[in-house]
Amino acid sequence: MKVMIRRNENGELSAYVPKKDLEEPIVEIEKPGMWGGTVKLANGWQLALPEMAADTRLPITVEARRMGE
Repeated sequence: MKVMIRRNENGELSAYVPKKDLEEPIVEIEKPGMWGGTVKLANGWQLALPEMAADTRLPITVEARRMGE
């Protein structure tokens, strides 16, 4: 699914899923660089993110996979 990852003015990361019209803060990150691991959203969803360079600029839309479906 398409997911937009962005950082707000306070430096907090969030994920927006357009098909669900859902925006949730990212509360857990599996890997320090975030990319290539899973992230957990405040609503409990876990998303697997693709491998990308650590210095990837935000906001960015990526193809993520929802875990536990």
